[in-house]
Amino acid sequence: MKYLMIISLSLLTGLGVPPEAEEAVAPRKVSWDDLKAKFEFEDPFEKLSEEQLLDLGIIARVQALEKLDGGRKVSDGMRKEAAEARKRLEQQKVDIDGLFAKRQEITELRRQRGSATVPGLDGVLLALPGFVLPLEYEDRKVTEFLLVPWVGACIHTPPPPPNQIVHVTAREPFEIRGMFEAVSVTAAMKIGGVTKNLFLVDGTANINMSYSMKDAEVREYKKEPRPDGGVQGRRHDLQSGDRQGQRDLHGRRAGQADDETPVRPGERRNPGAKPGVPEGGGEK
Repeated sequence: MKYLMIISLSLLTGLGVPPEAEEAVAPRKVSWDDLKAKFEFEDPFEKLSEEQLLDLGIIARVQALEKLDGGRKVSDGMRKEAAEARKRLEQQKVDIDGLFAKRQEITELRRQRGSATVPGLDGVLLALPGFVLPLEYEDRKVTEFLLVPWVGACIHTPPPPPNQIVHVTAREPFEIRGMFEAVSVTAAMKIGGVTKNLFLVDGTANINMSYSMKDAEVREYKKEPRPDGGVQGRRHDLQSGDRQGQRDLHGRRAGQADDETPVRPGERRNPGAKPGVPEGGGEK
């Protein structure tokens, strides 16, 4: 009887729970890069500089306009600018026509890479930090939202690829101080295509996602030391004058979207800029 009481007391106080059992329920901390599947292909546009991409965009714009209305919308100044851009690229040994011929192929490969998921994450309890883009409210508290890797995603810049957006349903409604609040989300990850309609000032947009987290615990994102000695900050610590407003939780610029078109006519490229965003315009 004495030994039975000792065993019972041990179980009640938790002394009988082995350490490995406690670790088994701890969430795995992941970064946004962990959500990207390995999808390798040779992308010739990634080897070009910002200036070279700009010149390609100038040429592409003039070529596209030349096909419309017999080229009546193309001025002599535009043709001269395109000719100068072509000359610069040819001097740099850039295969202009070869790159244009690969645009559609590379765009499709980038789309596939941007939608590819990591099967090993399905059903696993994860902790992922990011920024809140609210979808549904309850008494001024958020119940459903998109978790995105940088401030401005889907609103001020085009959406990240589907495998860089997570649809989240909160276990309990939570209050935020403003758009793109930095949070940490803990829940089992679910793989599967989800599309949500996002209401914008100038209309609506369908946002595609490859991941979702339901019954999620949502907490305010806290500053933590980084391996490089820096500090991960909250939203208002991350802006630091970046004109695009695209910063991840380390304050670094967000990278090029995995599913975007390599060169769009007349597009001016900035580091971290998304297609169609004029100048001035995640957690790792």
